[in-house]
Amino acid sequence: MFRELDPARYTIDWTALAHAATYGIGAVLLALVLHRLVFAVSRRLAARTETDTDEMILAVLRTPSRWAAVAIALALAAQVDETVARGWTVIAPFVVPALVGWIAYSLVKAFAAALDHKAEISTDLAAARSRRTRIAILSRTATFAIVFVTVGLMLFQLPGVKQVGATLLASAGLAALAVGAAAQPALKSLIAGLQMALTEPLRLGDLVSIDGHTGRVEEIRMSFVVVRMWDERAAIVPTSRFLDNSFENWSRVNEMLTGPVYLQLAPEAEVEPIRAEFLRFVATQPEWDQRTATLVMTEARAGSVELRLAMSSATIGGLFDLRCAVREHMLDWLRREQPDALLHAAVAAEGAPA
Repeated sequence: MFRELDPARYTIDWTALAHAATYGIGAVLLALVLHRLVFAVSRRLAARTETDTDEMILAVLRTPSRWAAVAIALALAAQVDETVARGWTVIAPFVVPALVGWIAYSLVKAFAAALDHKAEISTDLAAARSRRTRIAILSRTATFAIVFVTVGLMLFQLPGVKQVGATLLASAGLAALAVGAAAQPALKSLIAGLQMALTEPLRLGDLVSIDGHTGRVEEIRMSFVVVRMWDERAAIVPTSRFLDNSFENWSRVNEMLTGPVYLQLAPEAEVEPIRAEFLRFVATQPEWDQRTATLVMTEARAGSVELRLAMSSATIGGLFDLRCAVREHMLDWLRREQPDALLHAAVAAEGAPA
């Protein structure tokens, strides 16, 4: 009724296991020692250079390279011991792609961090924003490709996944249509992100206005862009919106802008004294960069006139502060020097009884 078990089939060869453990542990320990020595020498050499890039790359590669050294040691031990070889044959198809992908991912992150650090210490703000934008988009694209290929290589080591892949290849036409339709939004976002990095319609730190949202570009992703507004709200705008629709970029080349302040006054207003006071006051403001300061009458209606006071500043924030200061000062000056020029005074005079 019960089968008699064969003890020979379940006998453990302790001698072979001892040899395998000796070769495997010895190879791993030797690899770790060599790895430590190599990195100690590399750190000393990196410390003598003027740039911090070498140290940043070494710090990122330290952990994945250690595990890669262990894998190489096990592969070498498998060449001299049959037991180690049997175990290594099972795990190698998964470990090798994972380690290669990990090292490639770490290299991308290290170089991105090093280039971003160089952009931060650059004195050319426009070039720094351009470089940081390209680094962010291209590094994310490379990271996505590395993870996708690594996971694919590991999954295709499974027999079931191989069979599914063969089935899909057999019906390549239908599969291509289905995958193309399903991946269309993702591919559109990927292409939009790459186009954003190459053409640079906007960069990190740019001040943009799109769909009623005005603020600084805080983050650029493949599928969306984060615009941080003045009240600290974050507008999430799809990346394709910046490529398919027009938008305003207020800091495309630099932040030097000219902005207006409009005054709605009564026709009795004396323009020349107002112009003289405007020019005098603007000249005293540190935000003014001495490029533009003009006052012109842009409208003349039956009951009012419109004056446009244009001024310039080297930064967008400085221009905002300058416009606020000019608006406040000119209204205060008009209340003191030309009260009849204010519209509410003119309306009250017209509506008063005879």
